[in-house]
Amino acid sequence: MADNARAKRLADLIREVVAQKLQRGIKDPRLGTHVTITDTRVTGDLREATVFYTVYGDDEERAAAAAGLESAKGVLRSAVGQAAGVKFTPTLAFVADALPDNAKAIDDLLDKARISDAKVREASAGAEFAGGADPYRKPEDEDEDGADEDGEASE
Repeated sequence: MADNARAKRLADLIREVVAQKLQRGIKDPRLGTHVTITDTRVTGDLREATVFYTVYGDDEERAAAAAGLESAKGVLRSAVGQAAGVKFTPTLAFVADALPDNAKAIDDLLDKARISDAKVREASAGAEFAGGADPYRKPEDEDEDGADEDGEASE
């Protein structure tokens, strides 16, 4: 088993090599410049690497980019092997990163919350407090409520 620091360094190296190779070395038109490598994770035994990517575009472009990455997997793995200089070059698995979709869903939920808050603000614009501005009893209020001089309440 390798230590976590070595796996992290290898993951960083894989991310850089794959990004550079996609930008300069791969001539596949499906990949183009709209594929971004976001993260890379390597298993503890340094045998498998998962490369997370995002694609700027619609679902058709995402599917084309996934197919392009699968076809370029061998070229990318050999580039990683040359750069890493390890005994066994890790196998690469490409996974579409769900971060942009999650961020969009969170933005949509925040927009709904803002709209709901605006409706509540409009509804409460002319409203008054139910029990007055200060609903708490104060010691001077007890004297006005009919307490006798001995402190007992009259009936």
